[in-house]
Amino acid sequence: MALTTARTSGGFHGRRIQKTGGSTFIVSLPKTWVLARGLGAGDVLLFTPRADGSLTVYPASATPAEALRRTVEVANDDDEEHLFRRLIAEYIAGYPLLEVRTSGRMSARTREIVRSFAQRMIGPEILEETAESVILQDVVGANPLPIPSIVRRMHQMVRAMQADAMAAFRGRDVSIARDVVERDWEVDRLHWFLEKQVTSALRDARILASLDLTLPECSTYLLASRILERIADHAVRISETVEMLGSEPTPERIVAELERMSGRAATCLADALDSLDERDIAKANAVIDTTDQLTKEREHILREIASKRGRLAVGVAYVLESLERSALYATDLAEIAINRAVEAPSRDGPAAPTPPTKAAAAPSR
Repeated sequence: MALTTARTSGGFHGRRIQKTGGSTFIVSLPKTWVLARGLGAGDVLLFTPRADGSLTVYPASATPAEALRRTVEVANDDDEEHLFRRLIAEYIAGYPLLEVRTSGRMSARTREIVRSFAQRMIGPEILEETAESVILQDVVGANPLPIPSIVRRMHQMVRAMQADAMAAFRGRDVSIARDVVERDWEVDRLHWFLEKQVTSALRDARILASLDLTLPECSTYLLASRILERIADHAVRISETVEMLGSEPTPERIVAELERMSGRAATCLADALDSLDERDIAKANAVIDTTDQLTKEREHILREIASKRGRLAVGVAYVLESLERSALYATDLAEIAINRAVEAPSRDGPAAPTPPTKAAAAPSR
């Protein structure tokens, strides 16, 4: 292993490729990099090819991300919501071992919050408990599911939540509405899990290589996941109007208009995801155009409820706003799809676009 003085330009180390023997190419390593990592002659380096043509280099003896441990100091009098959010943030940071510790004996309340957190997330299991701490271990690992599959699963769940929320609204079915609210946690946990995967990939190039995605692609899918999580929140909001309205009937014409709008918003979301997978700019533009039309058509419903009073007007306004927001989120996703298509027409370089085939793009629908 040759060590030479680094020649840098803009923070980058420049090295010439040299040829030795008949067919072997070698590149020297910056001395500062080698010494800073305690390496020397005879140590082994691993190389990971990247989708952009670059190589990631790291020592074979490096401590993998899976061995990292994080200790979190909390207080027994912490607000429950604040503590739960802190634990979610630690989970997203991607540490395989998470120790939650208090300065003295951990209260039953704090311990229950930690247990509830472990039950709601994908991966963490209680490994050990002491009087002052709870140790959680990620038993799933960094890459049990492909990120695109997670996004598709989230879409299935969100679409079902939207349909059930509208069914609960039409039939004033409180049990269906409450079920939609409960299922929101399933969407949240998938989003947090995806965010954890991306964060781990940013920290460790080996995890990024195992995902078989580039960093821009990870960012794209993370944005898509966030959009789906927001749409799920609006399905919850529609469901929450059911108890507020009670048995007060909604005019059939208004219900029909809202259901038509809901169906078109759901179609826009599905087409936006397809355009993202297929890098189909025309389909993405069609989604944006349809959403623009939906926002104009809402004026008809607004005029219809203008003459209504009390809870009915408020409830219908909530549903209308949530449906419009869901359609606009589909527009956001379509714009992301256009950006992705322009930046990277395909993983293998420019090529003719593949004709859209929904069955191939989303076999699980």
